[in-house]
Amino acid sequence: MMNYVAKYWNSISNKHTECVLCPHHCIIAPGKSGKCRVRKNLDGRLISTVYGKLCSYAFDPIEKKPLYHYFPGKEILSLGSVGCNLRCAFCQNDTISQASAETFPRLYEVSPNDIVALALTRSNNIGVAYTYNEPVVWYEFMMDCAREVQKAGMKNVVVTNGYIAEAPLSELIQVADAFSVDLKGFSEEFYAEMTGSSLAPVLNSLLQIKASGKHLEVVNLVVPGKNDDPEVFSEMVKFIHDELGRETVLHINRYHPHFQMTDPATPVKTMIALQELAKKHLSNVYLGNMPWRK
Repeated sequence: MMNYVAKYWNSISNKHTECVLCPHHCIIAPGKSGKCRVRKNLDGRLISTVYGKLCSYAFDPIEKKPLYHYFPGKEILSLGSVGCNLRCAFCQNDTISQASAETFPRLYEVSPNDIVALALTRSNNIGVAYTYNEPVVWYEFMMDCAREVQKAGMKNVVVTNGYIAEAPLSELIQVADAFSVDLKGFSEEFYAEMTGSSLAPVLNSLLQIKASGKHLEVVNLVVPGKNDDPEVFSEMVKFIHDELGRETVLHINRYHPHFQMTDPATPVKTMIALQELAKKHLSNVYLGNMPWRK
């Protein structure tokens, strides 16, 4: 598939480009890529190296996204590519998130119509979820797919870190039906140290999605010694309550050693304590990555 000219970028001097899809605003020299590794400057034009390139797909239970209060019992065609605009030290999907189109062993080439045709093959399937890696960096293909999925009368679900600029998110909201957003912590220090990004844009994205009226569930991965402080966690829960609403679903997920982190998994007692704390302010709080307990 030919290189696809990206959206949301500006030309600057000496054939450099500025990507404005996400808050990083990468300045990219000719022949180089942004932090996501998949948006590349090709002779002064920003292109998507992953348009129509799929690394994985599956028909998953909707609860696996996780979305617990959106068409429970149904399944959704889930697909992803490679690349991510964050670099979380604890990433659970680093083999694809930290890869590029050039380094990943095999990518399948597909069209939006291929995706729609596949989605229609299962009677219990409600639509398509953009997931596995960060779908924001797959923006152009996600948007083209989502429009065709919408035309076919199915649902679009976006599983994202929320690190996206306001204008592209506004455009995405028009074709998305539900969002599962990772709120990875609740301090700028945590975001800078552990993800290479910042918190404020993620909070802005949550507010923007909430204002749109689209279905929203929030996910927080608890990493021992990094974002498990009860006071900071309480501040996060209060933000969700005050700004997103008491009924907003919160998934508290258990960290397991992966990628650059070898620390032991989050203690079960920590998970239970944080769930009880969250339940003081929120009506729907679930534990994840702990199969024996909700």
